[in-house]
Amino acid sequence: MSPNEKLVVFRYPCFFRVELFFGVKVIAMNSHRLLGKAKKMGPMGHTMHYKRMIITLQTYSQMKSNSQNNLMSGQRHCGKGRNARGIITTRHRGGGHKRLYRKIDFRRNEKDISGRIVTIEYDPNRNAYICLIHYGDGEKRYILHPRGAIIGDTIVIGDTIVSGTEVPISIGNALPLSATYALDEACTVWEGVLIYQKEESTSTDMPLGTTIHNIEITLGKGGQLARAAGAVAKLIAKEGKSATLKLPYGEVRLISKNCSATVGQAGNVGVNHKSLGRAGSKRLLGKHPVARGVVMNPVDHPHGGGKGRAPIGRKQPTTPWVILRLEEEVEKGINTVIV
Repeated sequence: MSPNEKLVVFRYPCFFRVELFFGVKVIAMNSHRLLGKAKKMGPMGHTMHYKRMIITLQTYSQMKSNSQNNLMSGQRHCGKGRNARGIITTRHRGGGHKRLYRKIDFRRNEKDISGRIVTIEYDPNRNAYICLIHYGDGEKRYILHPRGAIIGDTIVIGDTIVSGTEVPISIGNALPLSATYALDEACTVWEGVLIYQKEESTSTDMPLGTTIHNIEITLGKGGQLARAAGAVAKLIAKEGKSATLKLPYGEVRLISKNCSATVGQAGNVGVNHKSLGRAGSKRLLGKHPVARGVVMNPVDHPHGGGKGRAPIGRKQPTTPWVILRLEEEVEKGINTVIV
């Protein structure tokens, strides 16, 4: 029996055992030999090696890969944090796997047309999943996968000004923050284009406390806030022309009521808490190893130099460009949209 056949005979029962006992779907199972520590792994003067098994699970039970080629495009990743001369301008970047860019519909401008979730796919350009939507008029688009949405669910996009139709408050539906609000101006122009005219709306009003993601900042520009995996914002108040939102990082911000958002939370919650298991997985994501300043030479970092494990030699830690870390931040100005 060849070595490859022995490997197959050994690994397949492991697949079945893990899937049977834990009720999960195993994609891959890899073993890595690691060096043990002499004081912990064996008698003095001896080092016992041990193996660690890394099991890759299918994180979503309905993941499918039925990608649309017309919604993908190539992209160049030639910089890797370097300038035209090859000098590092942005640290901790480098490597990475080839990627195809998926064109995501952040604007959600298919108004009053219901769509069906066909696939839920992995996107290498973001940590959130994406799902392919087939609309009733034949249009196919990618959107961010809302948490809890499964294949076969129906989503609707509502326009409160032009159409005036009612859109239910359910996961994945996109609608403005306030539907009963009419502009004081006769019309609104964005970048020289007439967006809509003043008209009273009878659409569903988004209630306070609604959890939303993919939030617009500028009308018609598409969602720009709360797009990462597990990101969620909350609508906490409405007053005048603005709505008050509490963003995922704790900031309370004012946004126009006419800006739209998607109901629910972005999917793939907890992806940042997952252990990659090995350094190579981090390199495939385009991350370069990070070296501490105290282990560098004095020419490379202010903390460098000394013999052995020497202290940094300063009262306060600094950056490589001698900027004090512990100094108070300088007030740059007042942002009127941040409460």
